[in-house]
Amino acid sequence: MSHEEPSFVTSLMAGGMAGTAVDVALFPLDTLKTRLQSEAGFRASGGFRGIYSGLGPAALASAPNAALFFCTYESMKKVLSCHVPSNYLPGVHMAAASAGEVVACIIRVPMEVVKQRRQAQFSNSSIKVVQHILRKEGTRGLFRGYLSTVTREIPFSLIQFPVWEWLKKYWSDKQGHYVDSWQSSLCGAFAGGFSAALTTPLDVAKTRIMLAHHKSAAAKGNINTVLKIVYKQQGLSGLFAGVVPRTLWISIGGAVFFGVYEKANWLLKHHIYL
Repeated sequence: MSHEEPSFVTSLMAGGMAGTAVDVALFPLDTLKTRLQSEAGFRASGGFRGIYSGLGPAALASAPNAALFFCTYESMKKVLSCHVPSNYLPGVHMAAASAGEVVACIIRVPMEVVKQRRQAQFSNSSIKVVQHILRKEGTRGLFRGYLSTVTREIPFSLIQFPVWEWLKKYWSDKQGHYVDSWQSSLCGAFAGGFSAALTTPLDVAKTRIMLAHHKSAAAKGNINTVLKIVYKQQGLSGLFAGVVPRTLWISIGGAVFFGVYEKANWLLKHHIYL
């Protein structure tokens, strides 16, 4: 089914709306996931208390983070699609999603570092967290875990986006017209949940690196080293710590995110003419 691709400005605005909707609505699940993955343990990291700790930095960065991702994703899709045969479209989606993650992580990583330390009850103030990081580690401290975040996000996107695009195309072909926003939501929920479950060990490593004391081995950001430590301490269950809230969060988040993104795209194109 033919479908007009969104413009740069439309992608920017729709991506920002979608990202904010997900991060704010599903923040408690993200907090529970972080605390389950923390080396200190779920209870010591706050348990079920203060599950909105860290919402401020998350809400502040969600719109520009998602906007940057979708601008890069849609732009790369357009550029690559002109030079690649249609039967290689999954590869186009993979490359575009990977590029989007690398760019978006410039905003995402500092936000994640501050947010996760608030979620794990390191401090009762995001400003104090930032001040502590700058005092102990400098600006580099805010980007600790950049490589591990990109290493988590790229495999996640390599699975999620081709699955999402394929499901939308399959459904569109079956019903004879492009999927509605609620149908795109369901495709996004399945694609997101499936990808989340498979990449949980990488998410565990990313969380441990971001929460580690700045002088510890984990703070150096070596993913293999962290995964070995986790496996030695907790076995396979440690590598998949938080898999249930992560999968649930991203499944619901995928439904909200892609549904809002498609709906916002439609509204912006038909009513604001971007």
